[in-house]
Amino acid sequence: MTSPAPGGTTPDAAARWSVVVPTVGRPSLDALLASLDRQPFSADVPAPEHVVVVDDRRLPPTGATPTPLHPASVGGLTPLVVRTGGRGPAAARNAGWRSVRSGWVVFLDDDVLLPDGWAQALVADLREAADDVAGVQARLRVPLPTDRPPTDWERSTAGLERARWATADMAYRRMVLDALGGFDERFPRAYREDADLALRVRRAGWRLTVGGRTTTHPVRPADDAVSLRVQAGAADDALLRALYGRRWRTTTEAGRGRFGWHVATVAAGTVGLAGAATWTAATTAALVGHRRAGAAGSRPAGGARAGARLAALGAGAWTGLTLDFTARRVLPGPRPGTPGWREEWRRMAWTSGLIPLAAVLHRLRGTLTHAARRPAPWPVPVRAVLFDRDGTLVRDVPYNGDPARVEPVPGAREVLDALRAAGVAVGIVSNQSGVARGLLTADEVDAVNARVAELLGPFGTVRVCPHGPEEGCPCRKPGPGLVLDAARDLGVAPWECAVVGDIGADLGAAVAAGARAVLVPTPATRPEEITDALTGALVACDLATAVAFVVPQVTLPGALDDPEGHGEAPPVAPHAVGALAGGVEHGSRAELLDHVPGPRPRFRRVGSLSPALPAAPAPRGSWRQADGGAA
Repeated sequence: MTSPAPGGTTPDAAARWSVVVPTVGRPSLDALLASLDRQPFSADVPAPEHVVVVDDRRLPPTGATPTPLHPASVGGLTPLVVRTGGRGPAAARNAGWRSVRSGWVVFLDDDVLLPDGWAQALVADLREAADDVAGVQARLRVPLPTDRPPTDWERSTAGLERARWATADMAYRRMVLDALGGFDERFPRAYREDADLALRVRRAGWRLTVGGRTTTHPVRPADDAVSLRVQAGAADDALLRALYGRRWRTTTEAGRGRFGWHVATVAAGTVGLAGAATWTAATTAALVGHRRAGAAGSRPAGGARAGARLAALGAGAWTGLTLDFTARRVLPGPRPGTPGWREEWRRMAWTSGLIPLAAVLHRLRGTLTHAARRPAPWPVPVRAVLFDRDGTLVRDVPYNGDPARVEPVPGAREVLDALRAAGVAVGIVSNQSGVARGLLTADEVDAVNARVAELLGPFGTVRVCPHGPEEGCPCRKPGPGLVLDAARDLGVAPWECAVVGDIGADLGAAVAAGARAVLVPTPATRPEEITDALTGALVACDLATAVAFVVPQVTLPGALDDPEGHGEAPPVAPHAVGALAGGVEHGSRAELLDHVPGPRPRFRRVGSLSPALPAAPAPRGSWRQADGGAA
């Protein structure tokens, strides 16, 4: 870290916080929000600036209307709901923090409860955080039954009390999340994404601390197979090993595991099965040999004896290891005579026999996934750029169904050709509500898209939403559907995409889908959309500069890159300058650019609105906000 982080310098600034809650719609969400609403907020204990509920349920099939979430208000504040399409807690948390601009982001699981006095203790934690502290963890308390020993699942949940940097209740500085790209979305399940982010934060020179606040984490209901399902996390362990080497558990403070014993158990079972197969083959051959003369059948008999010994050895080892594993899970739990002990012993018996195999298979799957090449550090390079159509690639003609009226934006063809030449996929994602309004037909939309491709070259995918805003479809921007579908068409992950557009809905779709976002303002762009863009996107003055932000390795005509800090480009609209300057708040950095008179419009840097942060240098010629710029 090259310089101390701003934040924590004044009480008011330090107490600016927002809440992000990823959820899959569990009933516990209402209980969490109710416990947050009961906190006694005041001038000394300010309420959250935003409460973002990230709906991470899977998107319904195309044409189906999703069931909306209606989270309860908190202190009169209606939570913002962002839908991410079932891509996991890492993606959900990223969409959440990119939707706010507070100095601190408090991540809460949807199954925790906040005790009385939690908010006061949180604000104290944030105010007391030193300038080099990036995150403050709560102390988790897991209530366990008092009338009997805890079950295996209850003890597993209680392990959260000892977990390092778990985001069940974890506050991070937003600027740190931005500088590091947030959570690694390649982790689709809970737990390992926390450890990965914490390691990257510490390696960047920041500290993490445990605060004074306490949060209750009840044991949520679970079925008999829950311990078997969670073995899917072994695939995430393979990613951590690929990223950080064989000592990844020590490096990430993830604690010891039992995977080595699971491997031994599976190996013993494999030996037993191999021995049984050898015995079967040899016995069959011996039976056939009785029909022949001489000693032809004698050799299979020897093989049968060897196979039997091998089968007995493997079966004995597997049985011993499985019984040991079962005992380690059963003995600390309910004993005979205590409530529920029969059900618990039954669960332990059959899951203990399957867990080693499940863990090894999931780990093997993860290893094979990352065996071809070592995963790139997060955030990964952009492999596809998705463009809004009207107002971004072509002049905006409202509800245009006439191909003859298609007029490309100057420089669009050159930018697209440069991306194609560099092997970066390009696509279009466009809302066309005129179809739903009866102002256009689907054929007319297709004809206009064909003309766009004729003028600007081929696109790897063209995704169109024909629905109106009242239909609530998941594909209409700012929903993530178009971006997710386009990424799937191009064979890339959503986090390997960037979205370039001219209105807030384009940026909202990018944030919800996990793509990087760039706004290119036009006279039609509303000032509040530019201000909001400071939350989770970049703002550029033209297409070339926009693409230079997210694909810097591509040489683009007109992109601003001047070693003296100057660059040439069309000027940003006057209202954009005011919105950008007015939208920067405490804990962020934005470079203020000014017009330089001359034969071509030019920008120069004339100041910075806050101290520099430990983030990558900005591309030349436009704004980069470190507290919301790198989505």
